[in-house]
Formats: sequence, C-alpha cells, structure tokens
Amino acid sequence: MQSFNFHSPTEVIFGKDSELQTAQKVKEYGGSRVLIVYGGGSVIKSGLLAGIEQSLTDAGLSVESLGGVQPNPRLSFVQKGIEKAKIFGTDFVLAVGGGSVIDSAKAIAHGTANPDTNIWSFWTGKKIIEKSLPVGVVLTISAAGSETSDSAVLTNEETHSKIGLSCSFNRPRFAVMNPELTYTLPDFQVACGIVDIMMHTLDRYFTPTEGNEITDEIAEAILHVTIRSGTIAMKDKHNYQAMSELMWCGSLSHNGLTGLGAVRDFAPHKLGHELSAKFDAAHGASLSTIWGSWAKYAYQQKVARFVQFADKVWGIKKASDEETAHAAIDATVSYFASLGMPTCFSELGIGVQSEESLHDMADRSVSYGSPTIGGFKLLGKDDNYLIYKLANH
Repeated sequence: MQSFNFHSPTEVIFGKDSELQTAQKVKEYGGSRVLIVYGGGSVIKSGLLAGIEQSLTDAGLSVESLGGVQPNPRLSFVQKGIEKAKIFGTDFVLAVGGGSVIDSAKAIAHGTANPDTNIWSFWTGKKIIEKSLPVGVVLTISAAGSETSDSAVLTNEETHSKIGLSCSFNRPRFAVMNPELTYTLPDFQVACGIVDIMMHTLDRYFTPTEGNEITDEIAEAILHVTIRSGTIAMKDKHNYQAMSELMWCGSLSHNGLTGLGAVRDFAPHKLGHELSAKFDAAHGASLSTIWGSWAKYAYQQKVARFVQFADKVWGIKKASDEETAHAAIDATVSYFASLGMPTCFSELGIGVQSEESLHDMADRSVSYGSPTIGGFKLLGKDDNYLIYKLANH
C-alpha cells in the first residue's frame, strides 16, 4: 500500500426520513441564518423544500431560499447567490438537490466568506481559498458525489469554460441522504448519475500506481454494485435496495477513498467538461460520450490495468491481453448504451464536429495549469484532439 493522507470529515445521515434531522444538524454546525440553494421545481412539487424551510423556521433559524440552479452550475447564478447571501447575513448554506446545486452552494459559501474576491479567480487558480462558510446537503440525486467530496465545478458562460476546483473547504459539514428522495427522477437523470458514479471510480482506478490492493478492490466493488444496482434502478426507480446502493456508491466514489495512495487520472472528466461548456451537455452524458474514445486511445499505456479491469469487474478473459482489454472497453461502452446514454458525438446530439471545433476543444482542455492532463497517460492538446476525433461520428 502506497502512502497517503485521507481526511473525509462530512457527517452522513443516511436512510428513510433522514431529512427530518436537517434543522438539528444545521444548528449543531453553527447555522443561524440559512440560505437554501435549490434547482428546479421538483423539490417544490414534492413538498421537500417547504418541509425543510418549515423545520428550520420551527427550530428558530432565519431562512432565505434561492432557486434556479441549472445543470453545469453557472458562474452568473453563483454571483447572484453571493449578493443575496451577503445582504441576508448568511452564516450557513444548505444545498437541497444534486451535484450542480451542491457545487453552486459551495461556490456561494466561498464567495460570501471572501466578499472582496472575484469568485472565478478561485477556479482559475489565481487565488487560493483560505476561508469559507459551512455547507450542508440534503441530497436528491445519486450522481456527482459532491455531498462528501472536496471538489466543485463551475461554468463561466461568457468564456464557455468549465473548471473543477478541489480544496478542503469544499467538504460539506453534513450530508442528509434519503434514497426515497430519488424515486421521482427522470430516467435520463438516473442514467447520468450511474455513469457519473462509475466515472468518478474509473478516473481513479486507471492509474500508473501499483500495489494498492485494498484501494483497487474497493473501487472494483463499487463498480460491481453500481452496474448491478443501476440495471435494476433503470427498470424500477422505487426499488429501495437498488436506489440506496447507488446513493451510497455515489458518495464513496468521490470522497477520495477509491484513489488512496495513487495517481489520479480524470482526463475523461476534463475532456467531458469541454463538451458541457461548449454544448451545455449533461455531465454524465459527456462522460459516457468520451470514455470509450479515451480508453481506446490510452489503454496501451498499461494494458495490464485494463486486463485487471476486464477480469475483476466484467469477468472477461480472452486469448490475449490485447483482446481482453478491448473486450473490457466494449463491455463498458455497451453498458452505457444499455442505459440509453450516448457514446459518440452524434448520440450526444451535437452532430459531427468540424476540424476547427475539435481543435478548439483540444486547446481549451489544456488552457489552465499544466499543458497536459491525465495521470494514467499524460495527454497534450494533440492527444486530446485525436480522442475527440475518435468520438466524432
């Protein structure tokens, strides 16, 4: 086992009716003036938002709410939220929703605690976050794992840039997780979530680091359970067992546990971010679109890793390592397709892209920080262009 530092401080309150503990947890973590951040109308129609607002008020807390978070969380919304939070005197931000809502809440918390700093400068690396407000989560979508992660993404609509930021201040203080709150999700959102859970695991699993047996086996177990439960959930979203397993897999996939002691990759995520930024593609759909092309381009860097993936996750063994690696890639892409998820540009709905567009995305994929991305195989803009080209049909 390789050396690592691991700190995952988020308290998880999991199970049926767990949302009833929200007000108690906000008070435990010092909240008195709470800004609730949420997305569309589902939390309103279900009565969840009203119930949480009432419980906070009954507990003697002051409450303001801000709705309208969109997929691929927007900088403009966060800026609006920061202004509202400052006027209200917010000392605690509560996210009620999925990954985009949680990431928006994290950004609002950072901006409110640093009122003289342009919030986008944190995401571009020009400024370092040194303080923030506490954030809590009531999770309604099993997908991003942002409820227990140190990560948050933000999209600048003006520059068409989508960037992820990792820091300790992104860890929520608590996450309330009731699988029954996911029962009413559309099939597409469930499928996107399944892909996202798998990809948060795969982007850590595909690593040049060797010797982390327990880390590998935790990742393989999460992939097994996600694939099995995902198949059941797509047929019956009211299956508590399947939906609860997906919810917990989502958190475990992105709290750092599945990559301990290893170099992380996350090239497919960065390649997918450009699809989301340029075409407003759903995050999970961007990942299923690009993963197969990335894998076909990168697998020769370490064929043995793909052979292990084939054996441990898919139970595949072919005559040669090369055939086995290809079969594992095909099995993963086929599983994405079985969920109704796109696996190329045409299926994503953006059509075949021009050479200019491919080069533009490749350039943007390495616009910030290092001129390369990835950890399994280092990729420059020319590599990224070729990966986009493989998906361009």
